[in-house]
Amino acid sequence: MKQAIRREVFAWFWLILAFLLINGTIGQARVIPSGSMENTLLVGDHVIMSRIGYDAGIPFTHLHVPLWRNPHRKQLVIFHPPIKGDSPDWVKRVIGLPGETVDIRDDAVWINGTKLQEKYTLGKTRRPDPGSSKMHFPYTVPADCYFVMGDNREDSYDSRYVGCVPRQNIIGTPVLIYMSVNAPSDAWDSGGIRERLYAYANALLHPSEIRWQRLFHTF
Repeated sequence: MKQAIRREVFAWFWLILAFLLINGTIGQARVIPSGSMENTLLVGDHVIMSRIGYDAGIPFTHLHVPLWRNPHRKQLVIFHPPIKGDSPDWVKRVIGLPGETVDIRDDAVWINGTKLQEKYTLGKTRRPDPGSSKMHFPYTVPADCYFVMGDNREDSYDSRYVGCVPRQNIIGTPVLIYMSVNAPSDAWDSGGIRERLYAYANALLHPSEIRWQRLFHTF
């Protein structure tokens, strides 16, 4: 009996250890806390992020190593924001690639003088208001850097304000929505543990708060 219990404990130990290693090095689960990517990603969408080819995280540490894969235009990416402070990771869409010239005019993005066709945006695509950003357009994206924007163009803090995202900051790309809960944004803020538990409990009691049609959507 004791030997069977010991085997069971060891089996669960190795299973949990494997999960932690995979969660840190191959993929991670993330929750969307803001509306900057609406309607592609909604507040409360729970996504699986793939790190394969983009970044190798070292389990149980904050260390990571950029890998060989580079994002392409219009791809969704998750990255460490290029701002000072301990800010949660951001998710945006890649718009400008290294060496390209990005301009914003006539309610559109222009890449090297050619209008970028975008069918996923929400709101008008505009330059930042004077005084709200140090960015100047047209803007040439430096080497090993990417110009990113949120799909919700009127409610996204992105490269229009903070500049391009260094390649080393990009850690992965969303691949799947595995859960989507209709709850206020403060439920998904870092540190909002009580609000998050309430959102999950409310979803269990009221299944209509789960956006069933979004489950298992892939990118």
